[in-house]
Amino acid sequence: MRPIILAASASLLVLASACGASSAPQDARGGSTGAPLETRPPEGAGQSPAFANQTRAPSVQSDVSMAHSIVASGLVDPWGLAQMPDGSWLVTEKPGRLRIVTAQGQISEPVTGLPPVVARGQGGLLDVVIGPDFAQDRMIYWSFSEPRTGGNATSVARGVLSADGRSVQNASVIFRALPAYDGDKHFGSSLAFDPAGHLFITLGERSDAPMRPQAQDLGSHMGKTIRINADGSVPRDNPFVGQAGALPEIWSLGHRNAQGVAIQPGTGAAWTVEHGTRGGDEVNLDKAGANYGWPDVAYGIEYRGGAINAGVTAKEGTEQPVYYWDPVIAPGGMTFYTGSMFPAWSGNLLVAGLKEKHIARLVIENDRVVGEERLLVGLGSRIRDVAVGADGAVWAITDEEDGKLVRLAVQ
Repeated sequence: MRPIILAASASLLVLASACGASSAPQDARGGSTGAPLETRPPEGAGQSPAFANQTRAPSVQSDVSMAHSIVASGLVDPWGLAQMPDGSWLVTEKPGRLRIVTAQGQISEPVTGLPPVVARGQGGLLDVVIGPDFAQDRMIYWSFSEPRTGGNATSVARGVLSADGRSVQNASVIFRALPAYDGDKHFGSSLAFDPAGHLFITLGERSDAPMRPQAQDLGSHMGKTIRINADGSVPRDNPFVGQAGALPEIWSLGHRNAQGVAIQPGTGAAWTVEHGTRGGDEVNLDKAGANYGWPDVAYGIEYRGGAINAGVTAKEGTEQPVYYWDPVIAPGGMTFYTGSMFPAWSGNLLVAGLKEKHIARLVIENDRVVGEERLLVGLGSRIRDVAVGADGAVWAITDEEDGKLVRLAVQ
């Protein structure tokens, strides 16, 4: 076991009134509202949102004092984060290691029994979740880039975590994305169970120009959200079951590189977040059979400059994102806030920001974003994943060679 890393307060978000915001209008959740946080010009010059607050929603500032602490450090490129009933955390490291980190910061040796990964580029050991019946069967699920004939692709496996936490037993792959491709980008991949026990999996379209069109191809898993049962079988009510030429695991299509999925409390709806190019990071309400447009429809521009597919941002038969960022924040994982520590945040969406080094708190009303706040801005690190602990605190991991487990709580 590694030594415990003592938690130390590193920053403070002060009361809104102390920031001179007391004269600003108040939102329904007790925070002050104001001008949008983003003031830089958009990359997609001349592009207009499809509806009010689809981008650059009014800023919201929490009226509570909070601070973050570094609970553990020394994690190598951590990617996924999942809490177990005993309060400890499963944390994946992209090179292929799964570790357990206690709430006090003690980091385990790598858990044994996981299959090999392709740890290059954006590939490696990715997300991890506990199964719906973990308290009884100790089943965990993880996504990873798997070596294949002809290249690699994202796979999902499951296995039983031993009582001592040292190994995964009876590991088996329950889903393999097709086709394989010899690349190192856009694997996705985030995991979430809905209340009915369906597993949602997000998949990237593998980035390279020859692969982009597969996001629109129902005969390919690339650029799709997947929905399967916990054992890997296909739910009979999936939208493309029985359709000629369509892979039955597909839930939705037209995604670029979604690295976050979360199930909305109360509704059970799946929400996803995906990377755009230069502009156009998207939050989507991920509906059965829906087409989210990529690469035919997108906000922002190409990395090299110039329009994406002639600059089309809306097209009949495709869904608009609920929200988008331009310039991008480079979103990682996300979760809905359901804890008791920050009651004013109930039902808000928390999105990890890699490039912009913060957590975006999005206030959601009637499936629209009505406010945005930036959390953990004082940490100065790329935020890879975010979760809500049983204690109601917000927990996050940072994307770096000396990766950290961070706790944000009321001070």
